[in-house]
Amino acid sequence: MSGLGCDRTHGHSGSAQIETNKFQSTLPEGSDRRHQQICGASLRRRVERPHHDTSQVVHLLKIPDFLFVSISMMWYVGVVNGENTSMKGGKMSIRLEVWGENALFSRSEFKTERVTYDVMTPSAARGILEAIFWHPGMRWRIDRIHVLNPIRFDSIRRNEVGRVIDIGKIRTMAEGRGDGGAIYTAESIQQRSSTILRDVRYVIDAHFELNRAKMSSTDSAEKFQSMFMRRAAKGQCFHHPYFGTREFPAEFQLWQESGDPVGFEQGHRDLGYMLYDFDYRNPAHPAPLFFRAELDDGVLDVESVEVRS
Repeated sequence: MSGLGCDRTHGHSGSAQIETNKFQSTLPEGSDRRHQQICGASLRRRVERPHHDTSQVVHLLKIPDFLFVSISMMWYVGVVNGENTSMKGGKMSIRLEVWGENALFSRSEFKTERVTYDVMTPSAARGILEAIFWHPGMRWRIDRIHVLNPIRFDSIRRNEVGRVIDIGKIRTMAEGRGDGGAIYTAESIQQRSSTILRDVRYVIDAHFELNRAKMSSTDSAEKFQSMFMRRAAKGQCFHHPYFGTREFPAEFQLWQESGDPVGFEQGHRDLGYMLYDFDYRNPAHPAPLFFRAELDDGVLDVESVEVRS
């Protein structure tokens, strides 16, 4: 080899080659020497570029090649493109900022009039992440929801229909009989009041877990992480995410700040019982799960809450 990274004495070349061979045995299948050289050179360029002190550069040049290769493989997915591939407890984690003019996270105990929870529910946060990137081999888990804007309520009235279509009538229509129980707005319209949130902004901390039974041989956690980060950075999504109902769209972007998000208030606030998510182990009858929601310094921590049905 020639160029950067080759300024080492022959007395150390033997041990360096042994360490390189050890590292090569841990590389993913298909990683060849040329790939290692490219990764190592790319990392060296990134590391050396900010330094202006000649002594520091010389010190970097004396780092053995196998060390550059090791570090470059850790940076290989995402970081070389400016992305964050942080690991939390062995799980890939992300941080996403979302905001919108209004939100409605309906409380299940209110049947006629819609009343929102004080903050976004974990299931709504999961829905936003799945709208950006979803795969059957992964499952999003919400860790924290940072509430950046003060909690403000508003009341609106909306026109809704008073009933839903009967599935039995749809089957009849599929057989060529009847109109499927069509609902005509002029006949079944009802005006209902809704208590909603206005001017909301949150930061979602989440990670995903893998279901390898539904993954292909080319899938990996790093691949899923990289795909989500690219899509979120470009504003791509399978369908536009929303806050509770599709009437209230959510805008999103990767968290741009270097530090942790700061909540809108300091202190403790008890929000009562809140919907956590649904238990889909029985797809025909998903069971709702609830937890005791509490805000500490504007942060809803759901990573280790007790969930009950």
